Order: sequence, then structure tokens, then C-alpha cells
Amino acid sequence: MKTATATRTRIRKTDFHPVLRVFVYTMVLIFTVLTLYPLYWLFISSLKTNTEFQLNMTGWPWNPTLNNYPTAWRLAQFDTLFLNSVFFTVASTILVILFSLMAGFAFAKIRSKATPFLHGSFVIGILLTLQSLMVPLFLMAVSTNLYNTRLGVLIPYVGMGMPIGIYLCTEFIRSIPDSVVESARIDGASYFRIFASIIAPMTKPVAVTLAILNVSGVWNEFMLVNILVSSDALRTLPVGILKFSGPLASDHGRQFAALTIGLVPMVIFYLVFRKQITKGVSAGAVKG
Repeated sequence: MKTATATRTRIRKTDFHPVLRVFVYTMVLIFTVLTLYPLYWLFISSLKTNTEFQLNMTGWPWNPTLNNYPTAWRLAQFDTLFLNSVFFTVASTILVILFSLMAGFAFAKIRSKATPFLHGSFVIGILLTLQSLMVPLFLMAVSTNLYNTRLGVLIPYVGMGMPIGIYLCTEFIRSIPDSVVESARIDGASYFRIFASIIAPMTKPVAVTLAILNVSGVWNEFMLVNILVSSDALRTLPVGILKFSGPLASDHGRQFAALTIGLVPMVIFYLVFRKQITKGVSAGAVKG
């Protein structure tokens, strides 16, 4: 007992040693600066005219102006791009969570001889990269008349989010005691009723984890929507910002303004839901 107490005392003293504390705070400060400075530079660059940016690339603008923002918004048609990004992100997130939870419940609690094969056929999709799927997805979209349609983009987004979703949901639901399902079955509840009334309310942590992964992935996704959509009316923010890398590439102020507009929603998302993100990731990691 004395030995354990002495050990804890030594650990406590080491943890709060002034030198160690200074080192940790210094590393955290350096990491914070390296993370925030690019965002700061992006913002101040969006307040400069093209001439001022070329003369003063890193300093604060001499005559800050917000004129780049409405011009960038108009040139890129950000109102349409923003609504498309919101639609694809929200719709795919809801469908991925719903389908993953339902499949995870079936794989975890409704066992059959086909369960291992079916589960493995879904989970193996984690190993597939977007680059390896772009050509097959494009050919399938063209052959099924889904090219340049919302459904033609939404289906691949849901399909790409489900492998990791099914894996996490299956492992999470497996941790729920089988006696919960067996008791409900004895009382005459159907599997659908058990899922809707008992299992789904208990899976909030893993649902939050899936929402975080899917929102950040779909909102920032570029390659897939770029090859499956050719109409400006269906493009998303990342694809719309691509306009400023062509003839407008030399218009740095508007280019940085467009990048800032595309970045702000994700920053707000993380600031508003930072507590839920922390809890969801930790809970999903522990249970998964």
C-alpha cells in the first residue's frame, strides 16, 4: 500500500514538474500557431486587391476591402453551390446512418449462416479507394441514365459511407447484451419494433461518430461530384471553387475570398458541435 501511494506521488510530481509543463505548453502553442496561421493568412489575403497581394503577400492589408466576397459569390454562383452541398451532405448522412444502423443490427443480433459472408462483403469496401472506383462509377452512371443527376451523386455517396458505417454499427450493437433482444422477442416484439424502440435510441454515440465522418467527407468531396456532374446547377462548393483556378487564377483576392467562403461552414460546424464531436468520436472509438 505504501509502495503504491509512493508511486502515485512520484507520478503526480513528474506530471506537474515545471520543466515538463513548460515543454507541453510550448508544443501546444507551436501546434496551435501552425494550425491557425494558414487560416489567418487566407482571411487577410481575401481582404486585399490583386495588386496589393502581389506587393504584400504575408502582411496585413493596407486598405482592407470586403468587395472580393460579393464578387466571388456572384461569379461562382455560391447560392446554388451551397444549397447543393447542403442537400448532398444532409441526405447522404441521414441515409448512411439509417442503413448502417439497420444492417449493423441485423449482422450483430440476427445471426445466420450467411451473416459472416454478407458482413465481410460490406466491410471489405473500406479497403477500396475513390480513385479505383471513379471510372466504374462513371460508366455505371452513364449506362443507367444517372449521369448529371442528383440521384447519380447521392447513391455513390451513400455507398461509400456504408462500409465504415456498417463496421462501426455492428461492433457497437454487439456490445449490447443479447438478453435485451431476447426479452423483447419473448414479449412478442418484432425485429423492426426492437430496432426502432430499443436499439436505435442506444446507438446515439456511434450515430454521432458516423455523422461527423460523413459530413466532413461529403462536404469537402471534390473528385466524385466533378466526374458525375457537368451542369452548374448540380455542382457543389469544392467544384465551384475550381472556377477560380482557371482564367481567374491570377485574381488572388477573389480566389482567397472563394476559398474562405467554402471553409467557413466547416469551421462553424466544428465550433458549434465540438462537444458532441469529442464525445461521439471517443464513444465510437471505445465501443467500435
